Amino acid sequence: MEKQELNELAAAVHENAVAHGWWEQERELPEILMLCVSELAEALEEYRAGRPNIYYNVEGEEILYANGEACEKYERCKPEGVAVELADCMIRILDYCGHAGIDIEEAIRIKHEYNKTRPYRHGGKKC
Repeated sequence: MEKQELNELAAAVHENAVAHGWWEQERELPEILMLCVSELAEALEEYRAGRPNIYYNVEGEEILYANGEACEKYERCKPEGVAVELADCMIRILDYCGHAGIDIEEAIRIKHEYNKTRPYRHGGKKC
């Protein structure tokens, strides 16, 4: 996969989602947000199970390799793990951004610049 800017990636992710039937009906933001929550919950379960950040699952059998070489002899080899579930969440966010025409690069830049002005551990919260 070639390196893309986030807005280009959002457009490509959305195009793929449309091509796979995920936008045959209008999807509202609450649905997308809950799907993101479910991906984050899956990341937590991977973490709690002590699994690697990336591993591969072939026909229900976990293959613990950090790269796809273990999958070369299989037709379908599904990546799993904390990093993959985090990626799923980001893919859902980018899909929505592509759909809604959100300039996510600009939104991140604006928020990051604001965060740089905040005091140390602003609000004093524990989490």
